[in-house]
Amino acid sequence: MTRPSLTSRLVLLFAILSVAVLGTVGTDLYRELETQLSLRDDAALVTRVDQIRTLLQDANTMELVREKPRLFENMLGNPESLLVLRFAGQAPLIEVNPGQVPIPQVMPLAAETRLALSAVQHTVDAQGVPFIAVAATTQTADPQQNLEIIAGRLMSERTRLLHAYRDRIVLLVAIGAALAAFAAFILVRIGLKPLRQLARQTDSIGMANLGARIDEATTPSELSPLIRAFNAMLGRLSAGFSQMSQLSADMAHDMRTPISNLLGQTEVALGQKRSVDYYETLLASNFEEFQRLSRMMDNMLFLARSEHPEATIERVQLDVASEFDRMADYFEGLADERNLQFVLDGHGTVWADPILLRRALANLIANAIQYADAGSTIALASVENSMGVQLLVENTGPAIPETQLPRLFDRFYRADAARRGSANASGLGLSIVRTIMSLHHGQSSAASVNGKTRFTLTFPSAPLI
Repeated sequence: MTRPSLTSRLVLLFAILSVAVLGTVGTDLYRELETQLSLRDDAALVTRVDQIRTLLQDANTMELVREKPRLFENMLGNPESLLVLRFAGQAPLIEVNPGQVPIPQVMPLAAETRLALSAVQHTVDAQGVPFIAVAATTQTADPQQNLEIIAGRLMSERTRLLHAYRDRIVLLVAIGAALAAFAAFILVRIGLKPLRQLARQTDSIGMANLGARIDEATTPSELSPLIRAFNAMLGRLSAGFSQMSQLSADMAHDMRTPISNLLGQTEVALGQKRSVDYYETLLASNFEEFQRLSRMMDNMLFLARSEHPEATIERVQLDVASEFDRMADYFEGLADERNLQFVLDGHGTVWADPILLRRALANLIANAIQYADAGSTIALASVENSMGVQLLVENTGPAIPETQLPRLFDRFYRADAARRGSANASGLGLSIVRTIMSLHHGQSSAASVNGKTRFTLTFPSAPLI
């Protein structure tokens, strides 16, 4: 079962709206016509009874009633009319009833009562046709006897007129709804043309032209937010695809070196028999290469898991001084090899995941030890300000060009491939630091001025709920 299109929905909505509007107008006109016809017929019947009442007050007229009763039948001029003249309790003097309508049992108004429209009584016959009647008395020459006048009329003609009018309204409503639906179809097709153009433009965008963008100038303003959001999404996809492509290339490049070393050394070893010492040296060298590959895989796996939407961490309140002492003790051996000294200035607390915080600090300190000038110092400090709690790792060594600072935290990026130890680095350490700070809703930054390189980790001053 296919879902209805937007065009069919709008056409149906226009048709229903047209039926509702035209039907409401038609019903109102029908009710108004029915009311006016009813008032006209009631007034005509009241006028007739009033005229007959006035006429019968003349003695000569009473003689005409007795001698020429058909005269009154001709006066009615309608085969659906009813007229009964009689004295109370006696047989009718005149009974004009061509339609054989049952004489209604109505209480006649007194002779001195003035007739009004409220005197008309409305009933319905067996076929459902309305019937109106008025009953009144009038004085005659004999003051002891009042003559009763009962006049009525079957509204068959009015009923046929109203039915014809109703049928015409229904026909016009149907035609109007059909025309409105057709007009709505044309207008919707024209109105949705920008959407079809948008669909064609988006369909033309693929992996080969992710840099293409949808033109906003030729579309209605209502589509501008959608187009801007879509273009922004294309920008993110393009950046992500470029980053992924670069990541794949960097991974292939970084993994090629240790794999090439392993293959080359193994091929040489297999060329001829070697001594046990040679094989031990070869295995030790291969072990180092395998360790490098293992670290690279571990780091990539950590980054992939941390970027998952469901990645969560547990923050606890940690003493900064204790964490600095722990890091200094851990890296004391590496620092002594290069005659480096730690200067610690930690105070206060920080809300962070202990394992992730120590991993981030370890990456920064390892970088500082690797690139610091021999015999210099590595400073670990903490600062509390309006931005939160900042942890600083600073070393003295070769400056990093300012143009390279924004890319230091990119994956596989190295500020200078010629720098000491860069060939053995995976280029993922600082990227892991940025990811850890992102998980903490914090920030990481770097600055290098006058031979001083400083990395800053900014944590929120309170845990986020």
